[in-house]
Amino acid sequence: MYENGNGKVEYDKHYTNRVMMLLAFIVIIVMYVEGMLTPSLPSIASEFGVSVSQVSLVLSSYLVGGVALTPVVGKLGDIYGKKKILSVSLIVYAIFVSVTGFSPNFTFMVVSRAIQGIGLTILPLGMSLIREEFPKEMIPKAQALISAMFGAGFAVSLPLGSFVSNDYGWRWTYHTAVPFVIIATIVAIILIKESKYKRPEVKIDYVGAALLASVLGLFVFALSQGPVWGWTSTKIIGMVATSAILIAPLVAYESRYRKKGGEAILNFKLLAQRNVMVTNLAIAISGFGMFLAMQALTYRFELPIPDGLGKSILNTGISLVPFAIGMLIFAPITGQFISRVGVKPFAVLGSVVTAIGFIFQSLVPSYNMVLVLEFVTGAGLSMINASVINFLILTVDPRDMGLATGMNGTFRSVGSAIGAPIAGSLLSTFTASYTIAYVGGHPITKILPSHLAFYYAFVIAAATFVASIVTIVFGREVLGKRSAKETERRKFEAEFQAK
Repeated sequence: MYENGNGKVEYDKHYTNRVMMLLAFIVIIVMYVEGMLTPSLPSIASEFGVSVSQVSLVLSSYLVGGVALTPVVGKLGDIYGKKKILSVSLIVYAIFVSVTGFSPNFTFMVVSRAIQGIGLTILPLGMSLIREEFPKEMIPKAQALISAMFGAGFAVSLPLGSFVSNDYGWRWTYHTAVPFVIIATIVAIILIKESKYKRPEVKIDYVGAALLASVLGLFVFALSQGPVWGWTSTKIIGMVATSAILIAPLVAYESRYRKKGGEAILNFKLLAQRNVMVTNLAIAISGFGMFLAMQALTYRFELPIPDGLGKSILNTGISLVPFAIGMLIFAPITGQFISRVGVKPFAVLGSVVTAIGFIFQSLVPSYNMVLVLEFVTGAGLSMINASVINFLILTVDPRDMGLATGMNGTFRSVGSAIGAPIAGSLLSTFTASYTIAYVGGHPITKILPSHLAFYYAFVIAAATFVASIVTIVFGREVLGKRSAKETERRKFEAEFQAK
């Protein structure tokens, strides 16, 4: 972006297109690393000797790490430049993607995954760069493309990752991803220009980040260990109680920090903006529903009949592809029409479609019907993700974009981090005895999730998207004809009050 001789702002279309393609590629890589792991969860649990609920920590530790790191990294981007911090984030991410594949035990893997959570900071930094360098009319299309890449990443990772895991073991899914992460890191360092908006005087709210991570981390760990230690055990009750108690000092500290002139991680002034709050809540709901459903679907495919579908790791990965295809198809469609139609219609429609898809998933559908419903929920989620983020991007001042997108990433991670262990807890709590083999005519049984676990998982997921509809309705439209009318109305009111 630059000014021509007449003082008019011009955009370097070649540069913006290159950056958009690079960010799309990075999203595919990050989604590949995460998606390839999903079909391997049962085999990881088996190798390390942990339960269904405990293995959910593989997903949730990454998300908890992201919760702690996203707001800090977003603020560092505001201070030192988003390109510089994006490069550092990619380097750290590359290191820990490389390390995780060599995990000697489950604890090491969980810790490594937590640090790997810095990968969640990449997208908010990228969106901030898009807001700075792209013309307003191009932003919805850019956001839609990036949302579509979530689907593309899953479409690539699920069958490919499950093939590698099925034939060579889950560790090789990590080893094969390392070269692509390194390539993306090098290209980003070379290609991306440094951001123009810097605020070196701003301080980082490390205490707020630590408190927020502690609140979420304790709650997530309690959810994952509840079925193992017992929901009424002293340890579980203690962790949940401590998590709840820490909310009060977190809110008090953040309020005091902001009043003293600091920029808190939970910036209540920014959250007080209607569109910021609506975006954050809708994204948190989307992350919650997606991670809860993905873990439930993985086990539904791999569990033996009758409550499961008896698929191998490879067939499970292939069976999850319709979900990704739904995302891949409908995200660009949303981007194509959202400027004319508006954010609300697409976001509400996406929530309705997703809720309906999950309701039908709870009714023990046939294998073919499960695939159709995956496509439906993927389509709905893509419409939500590609549309609702525009509430935030087109409302917040560019100088606060790093903080706003960082906080939005935090809300997404909070929702996702809770979704995975809740699914794991349901699958570990509602169980049945299965005959998995016969030895000398005697049946060998194993305790595994029952159909009730899947029923409750999908009903809860559907209910969250009903809540999403209610949330989105309160947003102030920023695109389409309704946005123009709203702008005119507010302008008229301002002129009337001035008189």
